[in-house]
Amino acid sequence: MAKSKGFIPDWTEEAPPAGSYRSIFKWGAPNGFKHPSNAWYEMMKREFHLIDADFFKKQEEGHAPVVMNRPTALSAGQIEQLKAFVGPQNVALDDYSRVKFAYGKTTEEMLELRQGIVREVADVVVHPRDKHDVRKIVEYCNAERIPVTVFSAGSSVNFGCRPAKGGVSLVVSTHMNKLLEVSELNQTARVQPGMFGPAYEEALNRSPELFNTRHSYTCGHFPQSFEYSTVGGWVVTLGSGQASTYYGDAYDIVFSQEYVTPVGTFKTLDFPATATGPKVNDIMKGSEGTFGILVEVTMKIFRYMPENRARFSFMYPTWEAAVNASREIMQSEFGKPAIFRISDQEETDRGLKLYGMPGFVGTFLALRGFLPMQRCLCLGNVEGDKDYAKLVKRKLTRIAKKYGAISLGWYAPKKWEKTRYTEPYMREDLGDYGILIDTLEAGVTWDNLHRLHEGVRAYIKSRPDTMCMTHASHFYPQGTNLYFIFIAYMRDADEYRAFQSGIFDQIQKFGGSLSHHHGVGRMIGPWMENHLGKEQMALLRTLKKHFDPNNIMNPGGQLGLD
Repeated sequence: MAKSKGFIPDWTEEAPPAGSYRSIFKWGAPNGFKHPSNAWYEMMKREFHLIDADFFKKQEEGHAPVVMNRPTALSAGQIEQLKAFVGPQNVALDDYSRVKFAYGKTTEEMLELRQGIVREVADVVVHPRDKHDVRKIVEYCNAERIPVTVFSAGSSVNFGCRPAKGGVSLVVSTHMNKLLEVSELNQTARVQPGMFGPAYEEALNRSPELFNTRHSYTCGHFPQSFEYSTVGGWVVTLGSGQASTYYGDAYDIVFSQEYVTPVGTFKTLDFPATATGPKVNDIMKGSEGTFGILVEVTMKIFRYMPENRARFSFMYPTWEAAVNASREIMQSEFGKPAIFRISDQEETDRGLKLYGMPGFVGTFLALRGFLPMQRCLCLGNVEGDKDYAKLVKRKLTRIAKKYGAISLGWYAPKKWEKTRYTEPYMREDLGDYGILIDTLEAGVTWDNLHRLHEGVRAYIKSRPDTMCMTHASHFYPQGTNLYFIFIAYMRDADEYRAFQSGIFDQIQKFGGSLSHHHGVGRMIGPWMENHLGKEQMALLRTLKKHFDPNNIMNPGGQLGLD
């Protein structure tokens, strides 16, 4: 830990006790930590009117062992049948397993688990060994009217893996986590849904060794949750990775899928394009376990050429200049960067502190006319063929300078790359002292971007002493996303729920999508009908009734369907 002349809070440095509530809600590796910098600590004290004494004693840390004392609602015969399908070792009834595989990583869940508050859990946890096990389980549960909720990585931030009606938590990441095939001719990879991002990417990078290909490949999908999310999770929640501007969102990368549903098993077609009516392949993307269970997916893959990566960063004088330059870059058709991010005024200035930028950097920028709470940072990289990367970087640099930006070189993106997966670790440190950090994101077209940005920020900032940092990180010719990060001193879960609901209301009021890449889950379900309209929701409910006539698949409000 960095040394300071002043007081430093006792940030946690130990893995949570085995079997504890904290071991469930903690982000990432049990022994992984990222503490706020001293500058951030001082900033939070100023913003929230706190003193060192407020950091002498932690909130409830959630170190108690998980205890529910809730008997399973399934019969002994039903439990035995599930054991017959997958083996006794792959069926769990203990309290810890039932809670662990029912929870994601929402702030609300963290607040409640710290207090030992447990909401809905499954009656039994089942770990299928392969897609044949899944088929048997779904057929049996449909006949017995037993709800089934899929759990893969548990990084959901919308109650997506919460078994609202009990039944079975089906954990696909325990065994169904392999890269099955790489087709170099088709440039695709067939993979099981429970394979975690790092394992998938490493296998693709090593495909010459593992699959006898001529080239190494990359998945192209790198969300902030990359280390603790799975390929199947990316697909069924319509995720988006940090390099999506070049590679595409998960929706774009899916080639074909195989599903087990209560009415049957099917695999969508393996064609690069086909004019044979509406595509079921597209319908199943983003279905979040409500129609059936994804058991295999064929993904598009890309040549891995990290040696050609060209990094860049700029400082713009204003948010408006950053937005206008970004729009021109995305619409100029000379190619697109892979990672491309612009931070608004508040995120830029707080980010400089978060990344520990030396004070002289801010002074230098101010002397050049890039003033605090006006200047906006842009960073990213270009990937692909060497000549392509050079061309795109040269042309986007020209546009950036046209809008008054100065180049900051490769340092900022390089530093960001080193910490991009570790930033969520800070939430436990902050939560220990009653400070909450959370995010909501929305898709938006260029013509409505400033209205959405100003409207949502105004609502968040209307709560006294609340930070709101915003960036755009997924770009299209027609628009981008806005990612709102809010930080507040707030200990009460009811207050948090009301505040978060207000943000959803404002996103909808000012013309943003309810989610850009986090999915819907049960959290956003109540807003879905107003968002999509009655006709589109009626169509989705009709599909739900077809695939799942007995409503056993992830019931209880997922996608707002029931």
